[in-house]
Amino acid sequence: MSLVRLNIKGISYSQTQNGAYALILSEVDGERKLPIVIGAFEAQSIAIALEKEIKPPRPLTHDLFKNFADRFDIVVKQVIIHKLVDGVFYSSVICERDKIEEIIDARTSDAIALALRFQAPIFTYKNILDQAGIYLKVNPKKDDATDTESLLVDELVSDDVEMVGKETSYKDLSLEELNQMLNQAVANEDYELAARVRDEISKRS
Repeated sequence: MSLVRLNIKGISYSQTQNGAYALILSEVDGERKLPIVIGAFEAQSIAIALEKEIKPPRPLTHDLFKNFADRFDIVVKQVIIHKLVDGVFYSSVICERDKIEEIIDARTSDAIALALRFQAPIFTYKNILDQAGIYLKVNPKKDDATDTESLLVDELVSDDVEMVGKETSYKDLSLEELNQMLNQAVANEDYELAARVRDEISKRS
């Protein structure tokens, strides 16, 4: 079976179902998207890894794993989403130490959080993408792909979904207020909020 490389398109969350998140992956050489429902902790960890400028005051679990692996010369080479059963994705983390390769079973959300920290590629098999991949069509009235993605996640986790990083009430805040909010969010270890605020600050830079 042939492998298809994936990139992370973004993380979406539900305002009506607490703790409901979806990770959107997209094929590198194609237009299909692979939506995966993940937990709040994993969504937070992935968001932090994507936002390079946000540094947690203490290491998250996946950061601890990375530090542990670095200390013992273990490298994550790649992540493969290898199975889909009853809507649940199964993944493997391909590791290497002393030129010996090991395959470790992992939840897909954990595997991707680690892949980001090791800058390792993410793959799935073509048959899985054929089965669960979705073509997103832009809304012709709004010509906005984000709206279409929100509708997709709507079907997965909620009736009311908003993309992480999408413009919210932050537009009424000044840059000084946003920076204060960012610092407070990091101090409180609310990295989901910190990622959204940082995205708003970046759009104004």
